[in-house]
Amino acid sequence: MTISPDFSVASTAVTSVLAAYLLLGEPWAGRRMYGSLARRRDTEPRALVRYFGLVLTLWWALAALAVTALLLSPGTDAADLGLTAPDRPVYATVGILVATAIAVASGRNFRALARRGRNVPGLAAIEAMLPRTAEERRLAIAVAVTDGLCAELLYRGLLIAFGVGVLGLGPSAAAVLSVLVYAVAGLYQGRQGVLAFALFGAVFAGLYLATGSLLLPVAAHVALSVRDLTLPAPEKPAATPDGPRAAPAV
Repeated sequence: MTISPDFSVASTAVTSVLAAYLLLGEPWAGRRMYGSLARRRDTEPRALVRYFGLVLTLWWALAALAVTALLLSPGTDAADLGLTAPDRPVYATVGILVATAIAVASGRNFRALARRGRNVPGLAAIEAMLPRTAEERRLAIAVAVTDGLCAELLYRGLLIAFGVGVLGLGPSAAAVLSVLVYAVAGLYQGRQGVLAFALFGAVFAGLYLATGSLLLPVAAHVALSVRDLTLPAPEKPAATPDGPRAAPAV
């Protein structure tokens, strides 16, 4: 992949602020927001709806700033941020089909484990975000799609372009830096979340470098996010006059 972004002074300022937020503000905000949701989830019926609404607003506001940074730089075009067709469309199409198949198959396996009361990898770290109603499920899908689109635009498209055009790094070195920034965003899920974000960030960055387009990483990211955010929420113990009672096994 070859890109040659030329950031203007105004675009550099906007992107620097965005990069600082992604590195320092996003981990703090994500952990604070998720902690608040986890505390209120079982006592406030619309806590998740409000949380998803805030997440959607933040993602699209950040994406709008990324587009603003692009528009402020006449020397930077959309392709420098990965907003272009893949170099090898056939490979990208096959990759999208494979990513979707993996997400569907693993999602079925996770649901089967959940129905049997078995441990689902990573489920505990996002339990408060799992939908329990039809409205929550619709919003969860909207958040998953938004996450895939906006996260790839920001962490892969914009940050890698910033690393190349402003920091003078090669695309691979800029991609490594973007993965490190993305990994910190998983702090709200604890140490395992940071490691998981680092792993998937590396996969998405690799797909971007291999194709020169955000299409394949976005598709893979959306498929995995939809899988995770539509997993069934664990059963909660039912209260009785004599005290809490364990929920029956499904």
